[in-house]
Order: sequence, then C-alpha cells, then structure tokens
Amino acid sequence: MFRTVHFSASSAFIFVLVLVTTEASSEQTKTVEFNVKPGGVVHTFTEGIGKYKCSFTYAAQGGTNEDWLMSVGLSDDDRLFSCSLWRPQGKSYLFFTQFKADLKGTKIEYANAYSQTGHGDVPLKPEEFTIGDSMVTQTDGKFSAQLSKLTVIGRTGHDEL
Repeated sequence: MFRTVHFSASSAFIFVLVLVTTEASSEQTKTVEFNVKPGGVVHTFTEGIGKYKCSFTYAAQGGTNEDWLMSVGLSDDDRLFSCSLWRPQGKSYLFFTQFKADLKGTKIEYANAYSQTGHGDVPLKPEEFTIGDSMVTQTDGKFSAQLSKLTVIGRTGHDEL
C-alpha cells in the first residue's frame, strides 16, 4: 500500500533543481502564504494549478500562529507537479501531532520532510514519515513532532500524443 522512495541527497537535489529551474509561466507556478494554527484542531490548506491540487492537513500544539508558504508548480511539459510548504523563518516552534500532504491528480515520485530549515536543512529520519502513491504522512509512534518544510513531487500521468 505504501512505498518508501529514497534518493541520495545529490540526486534529489538535481531532481528538484531541474524541476525548479524549468521555465514556467505565471499560470504554472504559485506561492501563497497561509497560517499554521496550534490548538490541536485538524486544519487543511489547499492550493493548486488547474486540475492538480496539494492539500496540507495538520494538527499542532504549543506556541502561537506561524506564517508558512506553499508553492505549487507544474512543469512546462505538464508531467510533474510539485508542492513545497515551509516556514520562511526556518525552524517551527510548534509540535505537530499529525501531518499529511495529498497530491490530487498525480503519483508521487519524490518526497522529503525537514525538521529545520535555513542554515542547513535537517531532514526527518526516513522512518518518521510514510510515502504513498498520492500522499505523505507522519508515521505514528515514530514522528518526532518537528516539521519546518515538506517537499513533494508527483508525476501527472500526462502523455504527449
């Protein structure tokens, strides 16, 4: 049901770099700010381009509201859809009791989550999160409750005729 996708740091960087540096029109990329709220209540934030959507569902405790960014993008050939969300100030001071990112209309090719960003991103341990065909979620009992960035790239299934 779930699969683990592992890339070396260099191949993941190159894969993301190729996707990010692909020239895209303003209709194919979008970055929006959203507010992550503590209190233990489940919240969902969704953004998309055309028929492709990224939904981030979470519950967090402690601290105060934090401003986060979500960036979604569609490659020029419409074959890859990316979703990244992060706290621009780096480390989040909230404790996430759960998180899930759903990509609608794609099959996940790459995903990684980070406990800290900024002066050197600190990735979560692979056992802390699970990658499915269309979603990434925390692994119950193994997730450290720290999340500051999540990047997911999915293949759209779009084929040229």
